[in-house]
Amino acid sequence: MTRYKIGKVEEISPGERRIVAVAGRSIGVFNVNGAFYALKNVCIHNQAPVCLGELSGTFLPSAPDEYRWGMEGQVLRCPWHGWEFDVATGCSLFDPETRLVTYPVQVEDGQIYVEVRGKRS
Repeated sequence: MTRYKIGKVEEISPGERRIVAVAGRSIGVFNVNGAFYALKNVCIHNQAPVCLGELSGTFLPSAPDEYRWGMEGQVLRCPWHGWEFDVATGCSLFDPETRLVTYPVQVEDGQIYVEVRGKRS
């Protein structure tokens, strides 16, 4: 694993993202309520630039005629076909076995780092 510096914590506000090129990959780095997550910017469905999609929430399981909204700012919707993914895990909301590629993120001394295995050209 190689660690890459992405930038300073204050450069990516809560609810925002930064898309970076790292080791030949396009990676989206997201700030969800102060926690940082990194996803490969490729939707598994049709290779769309998924990290350009809308960040919002979703309806949670609830009783009949009850509508509960949750996961605000943690659901990434693919801009091409609307597939929804949990930014924290990369898992599809429809099928948790289906997931985006995720990368470990560390924050040290106010800097954000992403770990990527191997190199691509």
